Amino acid sequence: MAGISSLGIGSGVLNSDLVDQLVAAERKPVEDRLNFKTQRAETLISAYGTLRSAVTELRLPMRQLSAPDNLKAFSASSSNEDIAVTVDSSKASRGSYSVKVLGLAQAQSLASNTFADRDSTAVGTGTFTISSGENSATLTIDGTNNTLQGLANAINEAGVGVSAGIVDTGSGYRLVMSSENTGTANAINISVSDDDGLDEDGAGLSQFAFNGSVQNLDETIAAKDASVEINGIEITRSTNTFDNVIDGLSFEAKAEGATSTVKVDQDFGAVADRVGAFVEKFNALQSTIKGLSGYNADTGQGGILSGDTSVRAIQSQLRNVLTRVVPGLENASIRTMADVGITTDYETGGLTFDRAKFEEQLKANPDDVTALFAEQGRVSDAGVEFIQAGTSTERGNYEIEITQPATRGGVAGTAPLASGVTIDGTNDELELTIDGKTTVNLQLTQQTYATAQELADEIQSQLDSNTALNSAGQSVRVGLDGTGALTFTSGLYGSSSNVSVMSVEDGASLGLSVQTGTLGKDVAGTVGGQEATGEGQMLTVVGSGGAKGMQLRISGDEARTYGNVNFIEGIGESAVNLVTSIVGPDGTLDTKTSSLTRDLERIQEERIRLDDRIASYQERLVSQFTAADSLIAQLNSTGDYLTQQLAALAPENFNKK
Repeated sequence: MAGISSLGIGSGVLNSDLVDQLVAAERKPVEDRLNFKTQRAETLISAYGTLRSAVTELRLPMRQLSAPDNLKAFSASSSNEDIAVTVDSSKASRGSYSVKVLGLAQAQSLASNTFADRDSTAVGTGTFTISSGENSATLTIDGTNNTLQGLANAINEAGVGVSAGIVDTGSGYRLVMSSENTGTANAINISVSDDDGLDEDGAGLSQFAFNGSVQNLDETIAAKDASVEINGIEITRSTNTFDNVIDGLSFEAKAEGATSTVKVDQDFGAVADRVGAFVEKFNALQSTIKGLSGYNADTGQGGILSGDTSVRAIQSQLRNVLTRVVPGLENASIRTMADVGITTDYETGGLTFDRAKFEEQLKANPDDVTALFAEQGRVSDAGVEFIQAGTSTERGNYEIEITQPATRGGVAGTAPLASGVTIDGTNDELELTIDGKTTVNLQLTQQTYATAQELADEIQSQLDSNTALNSAGQSVRVGLDGTGALTFTSGLYGSSSNVSVMSVEDGASLGLSVQTGTLGKDVAGTVGGQEATGEGQMLTVVGSGGAKGMQLRISGDEARTYGNVNFIEGIGESAVNLVTSIVGPDGTLDTKTSSLTRDLERIQEERIRLDDRIASYQERLVSQFTAADSLIAQLNSTGDYLTQQLAALAPENFNKK
């Protein structure tokens, strides 16, 4: 308004205040309409955001219930805190186990002789090869580091899993080396190439040699594997943790001699808690919907989303998923949520949860309750195990046709193993490679074996107790074939499984020769007529169609039809998919919110056009008022002149003359 500050001087009426009033009167009805539309759109966006959050809250509890493992919820207890136990519900099953700790794992520690000084006394020169487990390094010891401290620094920098330090005994200094990992597989091995030409004499650098042929260091602590006895079966590991020694159970030994009874039971209360969490979130959603769309009798008004078709559609879709008979369970003991104590309160729209009835049904019909909530594949042949479905798997019944069963790789001897074989220093060593990745060196007990089976049992015992195999989770079965020759079969199925003989002393006495074994085969076949590829016994459907992504374990050893697998998609998975479709991109709520956002953008464009129109209107008023004011000023000036002239012509003025 600065440009029209002098407006109205001519008329005293057509001033800037009048312009402001006329402009405001022109703007107000349009601006009020735009403000109302903006407020409503923003309120609706907020309401849909609140609804989206409430619907999204359903996804986590339903996702938990859609996983079969979460409906097992096994828990494990130990009667002695010195034997800790953890459980993996996806693998565990009910049971009771007696556990006794026979020995704890130890890391090896070695100490040198005493030296007068740590920084100046020479310890010898040459090369120093040190190893622990699979790590090894060769160090050069020369005039720059041939002291205790120099040797300790070189070992620590080598990164082979051995730490070195200097101990001041009060009467001299000793180099102490300790393996960083426990177990006999991580024992320290040191070989030297001494510049004095004598590698084992205990003088110069060779005084640090410690290996299978010479021990010039003091073993202050011996490397030791942990050992426990479970139901009378002895098991060893390189650490005090025993992972999956029983399916789904892991133990940690904390005290030698400790005994415990470990019990594994299904935790029905934990499963009920998960169901209760879902019911709580669903009822919270109903409360949110009631607040947004319900009618308030006290105020006589409905919520901001009252009458909104999208809200009714969401309620209808959820109700349909949660109250229907699950396809595939039409003839089962459990068909709907009402059968497990989850019923609808038709006054509030919420759910009620009879916890006692749920736990009772879970105990009586665990498979049906699992299928009610989670995905489940029901097979008709004992040689098939359903593992999981893929994201594209559709519920239905699919025939299983196996064209190639999985096999295990292995190797067989070249000649029958005779009875009365004597094992001595000439034929007691055997080296095998398992599954192409683990090499084991066996040293058989020297004695005469009365039968071939006794020798096979000795080899089997050596393999069963081999730390490298146990750590890698691998196994080998030793037997005799129809001719009496030794056979070695990998515990692994598929094209990665094999056993090869790498070296053998006096192979003739064992009927063995150095040879590469025969690889196993992966399972192959079709599911529902769709192509499936295998890895070991695991069969995965890759062809397009309803069974795509399904995984099955085929334990049968014949090429034949293995019945059918009936894939059931429970309420949990269906609800998760529904929630995702509602709150996800292009879902019902996203579409609503996007439309309102576009409305706000259009309203903003209208405000800009309004500002432009009002500015133009204001300029037009100022221009018109300015012209009128100028005319009025001229008329006023003319009037004043005429008044003066008329006054001069008045009669009294003539009489004066």
